[in-house]
Amino acid sequence: MRRLIALLAVVAMTGAASAQQQQTQPPPKPPAKPAPATKPAAPVAAKPGPKSPFTPPAFKITIATEGAFPPFNYLDRKGMPAGFEMELAQEACQRIKAECEFIALKWDELIPGLIDKKFDIIMSSMEVTRERRQRMGLSRRYYLSPGAFIAAKGAPFDGPPSLLRNKRIGIQKDSMHADWADKSFRRSAQLRRYGSIQEALAGLANDEVDAVFGDKAQLWLWSQKPEGKCCELVGQDIKDTQTLGVGVAAGLRKEDVKLREALNKAFGEMMTDGTYKKLNEKYFPFALN
Repeated sequence: MRRLIALLAVVAMTGAASAQQQQTQPPPKPPAKPAPATKPAAPVAAKPGPKSPFTPPAFKITIATEGAFPPFNYLDRKGMPAGFEMELAQEACQRIKAECEFIALKWDELIPGLIDKKFDIIMSSMEVTRERRQRMGLSRRYYLSPGAFIAAKGAPFDGPPSLLRNKRIGIQKDSMHADWADKSFRRSAQLRRYGSIQEALAGLANDEVDAVFGDKAQLWLWSQKPEGKCCELVGQDIKDTQTLGVGVAAGLRKEDVKLREALNKAFGEMMTDGTYKKLNEKYFPFALN
C-alpha cells in the first residue's frame, strides 16, 4: 500500500513538472505572412524623334517622256530624263506634294502606256490636237513655240512675212507649218517641200531656199549648231491657233480629274510667281508662253 502511494506521488510530481515546463516555454510564433507580389515595372516610352521639316508626299506618280527632244526633254549622263519639261515637272511635283518617278519610253509607247495605266502623266512636247483630246485628258498649255522664219544672217527679211513674197521658202511637207505656208504664201512665194525640217534647213544652208518656216524653238536650236551658224531667226512670231495649234500640254487619263486640276494649279502658280520665267530663260532667249 505504501508502495502504491509512493508511486502515485511520483507520477503526480512528474505531471506537475511537465505542466510547469510547458508554461515556461514561449508560445510558437504564427507563420510569417507571404510578402506582397511586386508589380512589374512599366515600360519606358520611347521619346519621339525630331519632326522632319519636310511635308511627306501625299501620293506617288510616274511621269513619262521620250527623252529625245533636247533641250525640252533628253537623257542626262546617268540616263535619267532631264531638260526644260522635266524641271517643270519636278517643280509641279513639289507643289502638289507628290513623289514623282521619271521614265523614258519610245514616242509610240507613250499614249498607249498612259491608257494602260503603266504611268500617270506624259510630258514630252505633246501638241494639243482634237484626236488627243478624245483619247485622254490634257492639262493647260505649259508652252507654246510659235511659228518663225530663219534666213541667212543679214538677209533683208527681218520684218513682216510680206517681205518674203516672191522668195523661195522651205517647209516640211505634211506639217501644220506647211498648212500655214500654203494658206499664206501659196500664190505669193515659191514653196519648196522637204521630207523633214532638217532637210529644209540643209537646203537653206546650201542656198536652195531663201528662208525656212517652222517651229521657232527648233529653228533657233539649229542656228546654235555649227551647221546653222550661217543663219538666224528673222521677222515676227507667227501664232495661229487654227493652223499652228494651241501649244503643248501634259497628257493624263480622263478619269484622273483631281490630278489634272492639281497639275493645272501648279502650272498656273509657276507662271504667276516668276518660277516659269526663270526656267524659260535658263533654256531659251525668248518666251515660250
